[in-house]
Amino acid sequence: MTSIERVRIMVLGDSGVGKTSFVHLAAHNEPIKNPSWTVGCSVEVKLHEYKEGTRDQTTFFVEFWDVGGSKNHQNARQVFYKPCHGAILMHDLSNRKSEKNLQKWLKELLDHDISQISPSSSMRNQSDQDMDAENLMGANNLMPILVVGSKLDQVDDKSRSNVSNDSFRYKYNAEEILLDCRLARYLAAGTSNAVKLSRFYDKVIENKQLDRDRSFSERFGSTTVSSIYSSKFYLTHQD
Repeated sequence: MTSIERVRIMVLGDSGVGKTSFVHLAAHNEPIKNPSWTVGCSVEVKLHEYKEGTRDQTTFFVEFWDVGGSKNHQNARQVFYKPCHGAILMHDLSNRKSEKNLQKWLKELLDHDISQISPSSSMRNQSDQDMDAENLMGANNLMPILVVGSKLDQVDDKSRSNVSNDSFRYKYNAEEILLDCRLARYLAAGTSNAVKLSRFYDKVIENKQLDRDRSFSERFGSTTVSSIYSSKFYLTHQD
């Protein structure tokens, strides 16, 4: 039996924004009945068909690593951040501060990789406000990011459409999903949210493959990776 590959997605955001409820809905296609506070980290897994409907279709396990947002566990969270192939950053639509804090969460996630490159990097010493998108993502500019805004039922239409130039989604040109995690219809098959999620999973899988390519090249030089890995992942480009 062929083993199924896994990809890891970190789900980050302030306490109370609905990370656990979202992860349960995404993994099981139904709302969670009794959500609880996450202490440390909890993991949910779902099957995803990469490039579904094409000859490259392949089954992957998508792991959601739901990390607790308490400040008391800030120093301990780093143990969960490696490896990471993509990030879902969540905020509460009725709480603007939770959106502003997404920059802090992304910086925290990337700090581990930055320290491996240069422990004395000035990037690590910059405040969240001073760090711009180009500098921050320069450390890992291939990592797919999806922004999720929860508690849609608690804001009006005007608030939903009011996206300022300094919003996290705008700065990082990231896709965003808006939903009420208590209702399964927001992630129902065929909806725009479901399509965005599926595309995001595909990008995460491709990011893992690129990481593997880079690691191989660093260890063995410029040997053609397509001769090592399955051709269904590395097809010759034709114009």
